[in-house]
Amino acid sequence: MADYAKFTEDMKKTHTILVPDMLPVHFKLIIAIFTAEGYKMHLLRNDSRKVVDEGLKNVHNDACYPALLVIGQFMDALNSGKFDPDKTALLITQTGGGCRASNYIYLLRKAVARNYPQIPVVSLNFSGLEKDSAFRITPLMFVKMLYAVVYGDLLMSCYNKCRAYEINKGESKKILTKWQNRICNIFRKKSNMYLKLEKISTDILNDFAKIPLSDEKKIRVGIVGEIYVKYSPLANNHLEDFLISEGCEPVVPALLEFVMYCAVANFNNADIYDNHTKKSYLNFAGYKLIYSIQKKIRKIMEKQGSFEPFHDFEYLRQLADKYINQGVVMGEGWLIPAEMAALAKSGVDNIICTQPFGCLPNHIVAKGMSRAIKQDNSDANIVAIDYDPGATRVNQENRIKLMLANAKK
Repeated sequence: MADYAKFTEDMKKTHTILVPDMLPVHFKLIIAIFTAEGYKMHLLRNDSRKVVDEGLKNVHNDACYPALLVIGQFMDALNSGKFDPDKTALLITQTGGGCRASNYIYLLRKAVARNYPQIPVVSLNFSGLEKDSAFRITPLMFVKMLYAVVYGDLLMSCYNKCRAYEINKGESKKILTKWQNRICNIFRKKSNMYLKLEKISTDILNDFAKIPLSDEKKIRVGIVGEIYVKYSPLANNHLEDFLISEGCEPVVPALLEFVMYCAVANFNNADIYDNHTKKSYLNFAGYKLIYSIQKKIRKIMEKQGSFEPFHDFEYLRQLADKYINQGVVMGEGWLIPAEMAALAKSGVDNIICTQPFGCLPNHIVAKGMSRAIKQDNSDANIVAIDYDPGATRVNQENRIKLMLANAKK
């Protein structure tokens, strides 16, 4: 499509950019970074059945579920009348890979052009895509976004741990909101305080550690799978909330793991095909930077001692090599079996693999590898749950309840 509306420099002052609700904790922090640069952004929270229906109206039902939901959420928001089409833009993420995360921007533009031709769609990517847009990410913004991901992971992990056991209901949510607002203010003020990783992280950990928790023994349930369905409450029917209501502790791997997986993929492929380029070495240098940040946050968590540190990414790569080649990078590729194996070996035996129905890469690396992982980890209890427009929430939850029944045995 050559004639879609483009995001211009002037629109930075006049337009509100709508952001899909994939990562409720992380995206709030990332939006603050763009606010400091003069952008106006709004995180969408509409998640009724109308979102799915709008997606079905504008996208073929064979398209993957995340594409359908993101486009449906945008169209539902635009049709609500809450946003002026002449002063609104839409934001979509692209990984640069061969899967939907890079390609459904064209489906969105087609739907928007049919209904609101004046609305531009902007791309958030680090792969050099969409070069003609005035929406740009500077190197400093990139570094800030890395720290936003780290802080988001820490908040998400502590929040899920504490709310599963909190004695005073709602206390974990208050601490989460408090720290989201604090970190957002740091980014909005263009302060370098975000670099104070040890101080901020330790303060976060100490705040959550003060929450009174019960000593009840609960089933820990890991959540892995396709990135959108894994993290988005809209896509997975509020899976984390459901597990809490069933008396479980949800354990969700860090988003930084996916960031590192993307960063190292280009270098891995260059190794496999013996075709190293300047870009592959730059990607590896970027990976080393991100990995150094992960090592820092792991040391901080170990030192504070109240919460289980994130899995070391090099350890994940070693686990992956046991089951699948690191050249398998379509979709979430080798990361899914690596995360499943790491969870099983750390005592999180019950694992839900969330995946869009018909997502071939994820079915291969998740369902295809789960048997091998179970053979190595006799207590592993893995269930794959498909999410699509025709799958009912009741059916999904009943399958999860059956898995939990097996866990209790």
